[in-house]
Amino acid sequence: MTRLTSKLLLCSTLIAPSILAAQDTGGTIIELEDIVVFGGLLPTDLNTTGATIDVAESDDIQRGGVGATAALDALPGVSVSANGGLGGSATVRIRGLSGPYVGVRLDGIDIADPSGPQTAFNFGRLTTGSLDRMAVVKGTQSAVYGSEAIAGVVEIESWRPEVSGISGKANVELGSFETRAANLSFGYLDDRAELAVSIGRVTSAGFPARDTDDENDGFEQNTINLFAAYQVSDAIRLGITGLWSDGTAEYDQSATDPLGEIDETRRGLRAFGEVQVGAWTHELSFGRYQIDRFDAGGFTRDFLGERDTVAYLGTGELSSGMSLAFGADWTEERAELDGDAYEASNSAVFAELKANPSDAVEVSLTLRYDDYSDFDGQLSGRAALSYQLNDATLLRASLGTGYRAPSLYERFGPYAGSTPLDPEESLSFDLGVEHSYGDRGSVKATVFWAEIDNLIGFGSSSNCLPSQAFGCYIQTDGKTETRGVEISGTYAITDRVRLSGAYTLTNTENDGERVVRMPRHDFALALEADVTDRLQVGVNMTRVADTLDGFGVLTPLDDYTVWDVSARYEITESASVYGAIDNVADVSYQTVRGFNAPERTIRFGVETSF
Repeated sequence: MTRLTSKLLLCSTLIAPSILAAQDTGGTIIELEDIVVFGGLLPTDLNTTGATIDVAESDDIQRGGVGATAALDALPGVSVSANGGLGGSATVRIRGLSGPYVGVRLDGIDIADPSGPQTAFNFGRLTTGSLDRMAVVKGTQSAVYGSEAIAGVVEIESWRPEVSGISGKANVELGSFETRAANLSFGYLDDRAELAVSIGRVTSAGFPARDTDDENDGFEQNTINLFAAYQVSDAIRLGITGLWSDGTAEYDQSATDPLGEIDETRRGLRAFGEVQVGAWTHELSFGRYQIDRFDAGGFTRDFLGERDTVAYLGTGELSSGMSLAFGADWTEERAELDGDAYEASNSAVFAELKANPSDAVEVSLTLRYDDYSDFDGQLSGRAALSYQLNDATLLRASLGTGYRAPSLYERFGPYAGSTPLDPEESLSFDLGVEHSYGDRGSVKATVFWAEIDNLIGFGSSSNCLPSQAFGCYIQTDGKTETRGVEISGTYAITDRVRLSGAYTLTNTENDGERVVRMPRHDFALALEADVTDRLQVGVNMTRVADTLDGFGVLTPLDDYTVWDVSARYEITESASVYGAIDNVADVSYQTVRGFNAPERTIRFGVETSF
């Protein structure tokens, strides 16, 4: 279903290489090593890391349509629930754990919203036009990313040039619900400089979000992504990443009021500088993220969230088989809700040691200590191990501890109690095996388990203030536990026909009761065929079963099976036309009770590269 392309992540989210590979001119493809830089502080090969990482490449993302959640939903261990269509509220769950436990980075910028009730990212507004790949790093990752990484992290990268000189791509897509999308990405690459700019726009009349009305809920959004870097000398590299989006989404405020509307603007900037001193690389970065939301009909109307980050990271080799990373960062988050302002900060130190005691073994140990301004510090750790059993079989295992800090709203908002909240704490473990069938394909299976205690919830307590008649945020008894198995694989039946699939069995409980909107069984199957050298067709099937939803007494959502078909035809080496029919059988289903999922959708587009 996914594969890692042979390219270096020139704009890494944690560290970036100091020197670009040598290249020819005149549009030559840059040949670089097969490494990843997410999932740890040190670069590692995706095929040997002990962490469990699944990747949706640009082809997977494009096939899913305008919304990015479709490509994520196809990955093992990942599920999505949405309150309606494009632009609405959508939650990504990793191994049964929802948004506040999922970290999200876009080109190295933390884009979780610090002004929400919990610090989380709304995937409903993430569109695909500028995206090049999305990687899901599973299991507790607080030792690498800090808070909000108990379930894992979604690392998102925008488009980058891969050939020397000027290059780019453009696409236009039209579809059902009067959906229109256009994107232009262009850039420049040589042995010293790299520039990438993506500009996109999406509009859609949408469909009724709630199943109780017939008022369409539309969406429109403009986006810009930027990356620029320059090799000042053999030892110094400077760079900047940026993002901007501005959009409006309609939504149903209640079953009787379908006229809600939210305006949202996001701005992010990260500047970094790298210095190579002998065998060591030192990186200093500065980042700022701001999200401004206005909900004219909401209980709270104005939301403003801001995050400033300063980080240092040093990396180098201690010996031929051992590498070390160490660093520190400082983060301040601010939120303003209808004029009421809250802020808090934390400082952290961290280190990672990676060793290859033999060609068959890779082990990494990571530690991080966070010191918060308003509660006790947190120590997180992660150990990851991989063992190459033979040329075809790899074993993976990881163990991690983590935490979720209470959000600014939980700590200082109108429902904050008289007693300060403590962070939620977690422990996770996974064990997997991957077997390769050479050029034909591979299969892998992973068992996972995680537990969260010291939970933060909403309820009545002696800690609530007299004015909080409905309750306040409190530390609750019990724990959340999730466990299951992921199985996925790809296989080339012939040189022209490829089969891929993924199945996840998940059981997630909160104090012994199953959590809502998390399917127990999630199965995806995809068949792709090169009918000719120019024509490719595909069929996808998704089967979801045994999901509960509701408040108080939980009741089952209907199981569903959805079939999609797609086709792409290469007009020339640089231009293609494509089309797709999603939900061919027009199945009626819901991922959130009372909210519609898309009916049969037809879309087609044109894509060109230069």
